[in-house]
Amino acid sequence: MALPTRSRCDQTAVWRSLQEASVAGQRFDLRSAFAADPQRFQTFSQSAPHVFADLSKNLIDGATQTLLFELARQCGVLAHRDAMFAGEKINITEQRAVLHTLLRKPAKSHVSNNKYAINSEANELVEDLAQVHATLDAMLAFAETVRADGAITDVVNIGIGGSDLGPQMAVLALQEFVTPGKRFHFVSNVDGHELAAVLRQVQAHSTLFLIASKTFTTLETMTNAQSARRWFEAQGGTDTARHFAALTTNVAAANAFGITTTFGFWDWVGGRYSLWSAIGLPIAIAIGAAGFRDFLAGAHAMDEHFRSAPMQQNLPLRLGLLDVWYRNFVGFTSRSIAPYHSALKRLPAYLQQLEMESNGKRVDLQGRALPFGTAPVLWGEPGTNGQHAYFQMLHQGTDVVPVEFVVVKKPQHDLPGHHPRLLANALAQAQALMNGQADAGGHRDFPGNRPSTVLLLEELTPASLGALLALQEHRVFTSGSVWGIDSFDQWGVELGKVLARDIEPRLQSGDVAGLDGSTAGLLGRLRQR
Repeated sequence: MALPTRSRCDQTAVWRSLQEASVAGQRFDLRSAFAADPQRFQTFSQSAPHVFADLSKNLIDGATQTLLFELARQCGVLAHRDAMFAGEKINITEQRAVLHTLLRKPAKSHVSNNKYAINSEANELVEDLAQVHATLDAMLAFAETVRADGAITDVVNIGIGGSDLGPQMAVLALQEFVTPGKRFHFVSNVDGHELAAVLRQVQAHSTLFLIASKTFTTLETMTNAQSARRWFEAQGGTDTARHFAALTTNVAAANAFGITTTFGFWDWVGGRYSLWSAIGLPIAIAIGAAGFRDFLAGAHAMDEHFRSAPMQQNLPLRLGLLDVWYRNFVGFTSRSIAPYHSALKRLPAYLQQLEMESNGKRVDLQGRALPFGTAPVLWGEPGTNGQHAYFQMLHQGTDVVPVEFVVVKKPQHDLPGHHPRLLANALAQAQALMNGQADAGGHRDFPGNRPSTVLLLEELTPASLGALLALQEHRVFTSGSVWGIDSFDQWGVELGKVLARDIEPRLQSGDVAGLDGSTAGLLGRLRQR
């Protein structure tokens, strides 16, 4: 079935109206907006599953938000969303469906209820859902076996990109739910220092290695996997089948490696969306089958919110449109992520891949160069650490950077005094960014009027983390849909890998034929003894 027709954002009638609004918005002042509207907080805040969002400290008013909703309509964002949920091949450059949402769908639910699903497609989704749950059940059964195995004290996940960032972030975030007696390690970098540091902490007889690679050919992952196996054998390990498992679709290659326990996934699961699949096995071992199902349920609740909530109360849609407003009309080129919870320390890195790999594109769906900017640069650090690192620039620097605070209401420790102080810092930083400080002397002046968003979780649990991550996925979908790009391919990852395969043998041979002067010069320096 043909995909719904979509208009690129700059070719819509409302684009010009937003450009005009941005000129007027250059004089927008948050302090004046709050003074003029006592209901501003209520208007620009809302609840979604497991997440409360305060958008009131952003440089936006009701009229602009209405124009952004109209932009979404004219760009066909909602029809595009429905096509994704229906299993249409919206990843057009690879001719693939985008169905990570199916990974967290309950087994006994209708797979589609929108006008883009015809019978044959709905039947395919029913079959896919059955396979999803068969794999999920098998994976969780294995996870429970590992959890109950007291002889296994260490789990080492070897992957890269989405096969590392998601599971690592989630295991760290859910540390309070991790089974005692198990330690979790993550190796991604082909730099041998990383693997060597992990191997110094573990013993062959008590370690389970998880090799996470869809194709079982990823260079970095397989280099680390082969070194781990050599180390295992050198330490006297003999039962590779017991101490290695693979998260892959290439069962034959895993078997040739000596692995008999494999869990697969599908070509409609992109790497940065894969922690909900078998790639999430380390999460399942860490928090258990029930915890992993809660994780999926939280994400599914946000999926349903994105699918059914009206525009005015659709949080992923509102955030994605706000991102478009800032990037294309206000001129902000980056966003800082400030999670005020130490367990979320890897959240900024995870979101970097999610947004920058998805929307860091320069051509539209037809391959035409875009005349406007796409993905912002994402960066950040947990509060309060960031306050003593880069917040100086946020408050008094020459560039304005929107900040996204992630705040958790209830702590999971009982140390007195810490959590109120942490929460006070989060609120104070957002307040200071908005209000600033004038008349204190040049070096002590803060301009204020600097935007921020607060995403508030009641508690950091598997369900709330799942909802938070699904929120971010759908937000990225929204902005990419408006921009008219394919958010689900990543061709930019490939070129450097191809060139590396050419350069690696040259480091041995010294052959510099055909290389540019800089690369040739550096290669020569690296070969000097």
